[in-house]
Amino acid sequence: MFDELKAELDSIMDRDPAARSRLEVYFLYSGFKAVRSYRRAHWFYEHNHKFIARYISQRCRHKTGIEIHPGAKIGKGLFIDHGMGVVIGETSEIGDNCTLYQGVTLGGTGKDHGKRHPTLGNNVLVGAGAKILGPFRVGNNARVAAGAVVLDEVPPNATAVGVPARIVRLDGVRPANLDQIHIGDPVSQQLCYLGCEIGRLQRQLEAMGKKPGGTDSGKNSGKK
Repeated sequence: MFDELKAELDSIMDRDPAARSRLEVYFLYSGFKAVRSYRRAHWFYEHNHKFIARYISQRCRHKTGIEIHPGAKIGKGLFIDHGMGVVIGETSEIGDNCTLYQGVTLGGTGKDHGKRHPTLGNNVLVGAGAKILGPFRVGNNARVAAGAVVLDEVPPNATAVGVPARIVRLDGVRPANLDQIHIGDPVSQQLCYLGCEIGRLQRQLEAMGKKPGGTDSGKNSGKK
């Protein structure tokens, strides 16, 4: 038990340059407290004491601002940095040595049953405010940028950016078949299309009015 505790403290110190000592991490880091609280709640959840498990998790949420459902499956070395606003759903699975920043949500879309939350592989980093929604996998060593909304699977060693998230790097190389920087805004594209259609219809109406027997001709003949 002490070896596991020491390993978790050391993994946090390796990833956070602001950490000065194990004592500081143990007593002052809300993310570390939340993970330790989750470990206790998960034990009760696994032994079918679900009320006690949820009580522990909700008490932790009140104290740290981090909500981890006791039914989630979390590997070793999870580091929740700052942590406020982090939500981890019931069927979420997190591999070893992952890092989550504040405001991260591992949630569902509301349309799935059973397994409805994401699975993170090992060494995954999720930036501040990112939302990963749905029962798909984020591969080992993947990176999700701050503020991204991930709705589809992310392959290993990839970087996902944007809303909705797109793969901008894979194995350190930008995909050759996609221009992820200059991609068009779909709303602007649709507005442009509608503008062109309106212009085409206006030209058709004007052409019909100029023809003999058209709208303009009918009006002029009536005046004569």
